[in-house]
Amino acid sequence: MTGASLWRRQEVALAGLLGVTVVVMSLLSPDFLTARNLLSMPQFFVEPGLIALAMAFAIITGGIDLSVGSIMALVAVALGLAWKRLGLPLPLATVVALLVGGLAGLLNGAVITRLGIPPLMVTLATMAGYRGLAIGLSRGQPVSGFPGAFRGFWSRELHLSADVVTHAQLFLFIALAIVAGVLLWRTVLGRHVYAVGHNEVAARYAGVNVDLIRLGIYAMLGLIAALAAVIAVARVNTAKADTVGVGMELEVITGCVLGGIDIQGGRGTILGAVLGVLIIKAVTRGLELAGVGSEFVMLVTGLLLVAAVVASQVARRGRVVEVAE
Repeated sequence: MTGASLWRRQEVALAGLLGVTVVVMSLLSPDFLTARNLLSMPQFFVEPGLIALAMAFAIITGGIDLSVGSIMALVAVALGLAWKRLGLPLPLATVVALLVGGLAGLLNGAVITRLGIPPLMVTLATMAGYRGLAIGLSRGQPVSGFPGAFRGFWSRELHLSADVVTHAQLFLFIALAIVAGVLLWRTVLGRHVYAVGHNEVAARYAGVNVDLIRLGIYAMLGLIAALAAVIAVARVNTAKADTVGVGMELEVITGCVLGGIDIQGGRGTILGAVLGVLIIKAVTRGLELAGVGSEFVMLVTGLLLVAAVVASQVARRGRVVEVAE
């Protein structure tokens, strides 16, 4: 069986699992399987979905980024302070915030590639550092009261009827998902990303600029996390360092691994990552509608991550046995 056909079979299985999840959640809460809820879900899905597009590249190369939620917090604070404290126009403040996110990701990539420190250790440190910096800069105080035009641009509601509302940022996500899928599956860059994940040493001997690829991926992760932060601030109309992006890394990594991206690198697709995050958000949204506490929702997410990692390792060993035979 070719890799492409295996991935297609896996994605069909994920689509089936998503269907089962929807059915189970609708049994837990009658409000889940309604047009109003399903069309409002993009406001909860788009932020982790966007980050998953970039996280997929990182995990396929054998890396990871635990700092994405903290980058979101830092970007949210930078946006709020640039607008309210420095008096910058909101479009310019948004550009500044996006640059902060890109630079934070670039710093992660520079430390990983230049100092040779594993991504897990680097991003674990910056996970604490960026969140602490955000809290320190804001002194723990939220910035709110953003103009309606800002909220309308970044978190625009589309009224399909008097009671049914969806969100325009879903179309931004779809466009970026298509771009990410084409880059990973149909370009030289994508082939190099897979090569790095399969065997970094062999990729270097083949002339692949491994450090540049990794540097670009972590900078992209920072920029995408910044975009997600701006959308989150517009959605809740508040920039607060200790709430924006909390638990985001857990959701995104769980979604990617559940979607078939090998945690050790070398395998996975954008469609799988998207389906994985959709399953995670369907589970968390369904539990929330059923009145389950946030602590239990986080526990379920953690258990899903453990199950996904175990399944990934079992699948990897199965492929090794097939090759050996």
